[in-house]
Amino acid sequence: MAITGSGSLATILFLFMFQAALLKGAAQDPDGFQNLVTDNVSVVEGEMAIISCRVKNNDESVIQLLNPNRQTIYFRNMRPLKDARFQLVNFSDNELRVSLSNVSLSDEGRYVCQLYTDPPQEAYADITVLIPPGNPIIEARDEVLSEGNETEMTCTAMSSKPAATIKWMKGDKELPGKPKVELTYDKMYTVTSRLTFTVSKEDDGVPVSCIIDHPAVKDFQAQIYLEVQYKPEVKIMVEFPQGLTREGENLELTCQAKGKPQPQRVNWVKVDDDVPSHAVITGADLYIENLNKSYNGTYRCVASNTVGESFDDYILYVYDAPTTTPIPTTATTTSTTITTTISFPEANQDTAPSTEPAAHDSRAGEGAPRTVDHAVIGGVVAVVVFAMLCLLIVLGRYFARHKGTYFTHEAKGADDAADADTAIINAEGGHTNSDEKKEYYI
Repeated sequence: MAITGSGSLATILFLFMFQAALLKGAAQDPDGFQNLVTDNVSVVEGEMAIISCRVKNNDESVIQLLNPNRQTIYFRNMRPLKDARFQLVNFSDNELRVSLSNVSLSDEGRYVCQLYTDPPQEAYADITVLIPPGNPIIEARDEVLSEGNETEMTCTAMSSKPAATIKWMKGDKELPGKPKVELTYDKMYTVTSRLTFTVSKEDDGVPVSCIIDHPAVKDFQAQIYLEVQYKPEVKIMVEFPQGLTREGENLELTCQAKGKPQPQRVNWVKVDDDVPSHAVITGADLYIENLNKSYNGTYRCVASNTVGESFDDYILYVYDAPTTTPIPTTATTTSTTITTTISFPEANQDTAPSTEPAAHDSRAGEGAPRTVDHAVIGGVVAVVVFAMLCLLIVLGRYFARHKGTYFTHEAKGADDAADADTAIINAEGGHTNSDEKKEYYI
């Protein structure tokens, strides 16, 4: 214990006060027990720590504060220790409160609050010095990421106390890492976390964050953005025609290709055959005029970049040119014969749709079966209605010719008979000419 002052008077005064405190503590009433308490302190390196020694039911016993080496920092309100970083914050009969500024790792340890009673009481305040890690560093194994490949990253938090915890986030999703903790020669901790995952094209532009969790810091992280290359996405668009493709018409297709890097080459081919000789290919556009059924088949657009190539298919089926069927203007009552022939094109046996990717079909627009042509349906309905009208006219004329009134000669003369028996006799006698009594039924 170091004592301030150079004269003997100061020394004698200090010892006198010390002895007086001991004697007073020994003479205290056991029923008024004095309770000495304090608190542990955690402080970030370079900041200030507050140590408080508190007494309940104090009867003016002496309070002093000792450092981990048992050196007196404060005796009552006097500071014997020559360390100006310690300053008195509050002194009373019930509390001795001291501040320690600019805390360093060497200040860490157990501090003692001491109350001179009989026996003396002690309470312990452990000061823990927190040292934040250095700026986290993310290192990526691959500078260029490709779709479908596995990549690896590491994040390092150096020289911290206690050891930091590292958490990985890709966008809003947390990913598991593999941490490794090392204790350095200066009793510091270095933590390295390793992250491995497979990238997809959806990861392009997504941030990957290395978040440090440590009691000395908040919102401490490093972040990088993924740059992922992926093969082209290819889609064929039909510019003309918008409906069925028929003989004599023109066909115009556009191939849309998007990838990273952007595709530099876009090619048009016909599967299992050659593209028609008079077809015009301009960049990503394919133009065929004056269609006929010999052009039926699968047309493919292929796009490629440094990552790979992709394609999309369009199935062309050329229909007959539209025709108009004349409606008859006269009809006879004897018989009417109407013959209607509706022909549907057979499926082309040489052009089966591709299974990967789904092909566009000229018979069905973008892949769903088209309905029958409305002109064909209208013609069929008109023919059926006309045939029914003709049938009604023929039946009407037939019934009109066979319409009349019919009489029979049965029981002729019965009206002049005097009684029933006479009427029967007269009626039977009237049947001599049976050939003339005939009935007609329809």
